[in-house]
Amino acid sequence: MTDTLTESRRPRQAGRRERQEPSRPAARRRNWAGGLAGWLWLAVVAVPLYWTLITSFKAQNRYYAGNPLVPTADPTLDNYRLVIESDFLRYFVNSVVVTAGAVVPAVLFSFMAAYAIVRGWRMRTLRAMNGLFLMGLAIPLQATVIPVYLIIIKLQLYDSLPALILPSIAFAIPLSVLVLSNFIRDVPKELFDSMRVDGATEWTTLWRLAAPLTRPAILTVSIFNALTIWNGFLLPLILTQSPDRRTLPLALWTFQGQYGVNVPAVVAAVVLTTLPVLVLYAFGRRQLLSGLTAGFSR
Repeated sequence: MTDTLTESRRPRQAGRRERQEPSRPAARRRNWAGGLAGWLWLAVVAVPLYWTLITSFKAQNRYYAGNPLVPTADPTLDNYRLVIESDFLRYFVNSVVVTAGAVVPAVLFSFMAAYAIVRGWRMRTLRAMNGLFLMGLAIPLQATVIPVYLIIIKLQLYDSLPALILPSIAFAIPLSVLVLSNFIRDVPKELFDSMRVDGATEWTTLWRLAAPLTRPAILTVSIFNALTIWNGFLLPLILTQSPDRRTLPLALWTFQGQYGVNVPAVVAAVVLTTLPVLVLYAFGRRQLLSGLTAGFSR
């Protein structure tokens, strides 16, 4: 009887092996189209970076003389020296002040507003505030330039760094509230209830429970807003006039003459402007990736 059982099992196992064997070649198939698309995208991204780097070391009088994609035979640092001597440090400090002065208040206010919206969702006032924040996402910056300009004039803040900080805070809040509120909703309700049973206030629960658990989202929002404000061009162009109030993106106009543009100097300024962004990304890369992918892993 045991022999018949073993014989009856063998055909089934053989049948399973036969079914699994045809799937092996399918698993070994390579996605040539996806690989080719990936290499094309890498070329699209890498070629401008390569051109920017080699152009920053070319002399201005030799920029149009040869192939723009071929490195120069005699690289020079005169472009970087010219950029640094053209009040680059002042523009750099202005950009740091505007970025830090806008990101820190915007993230703090957005975090507290998101916590209040999530914890007090049943209140009509908070639901209405959440609707206002969501409406802010639908209003582009370009559509509010004239009202913002008139408000800054009324407040007598024109041609000053606070004139750049205040609108940047306002435009950074809607998206920050949306992202942070979604992360706070993912915190288990039992943790908030246990904090309340232990006698913790809402303020203590905010900073002792919600803040540590949503740290990846806070860093993600901070880095995103910092990059947006750092690269901002329209607000400094409209709300400032003096050269000592310029930020780095607006300072690139310094190398534009009446009849031409010093392309190598502009590219060198772009390289120096990008370095702080690369440093920020290098230090916050893990937190940024974890914050972006946390919504998919939950």
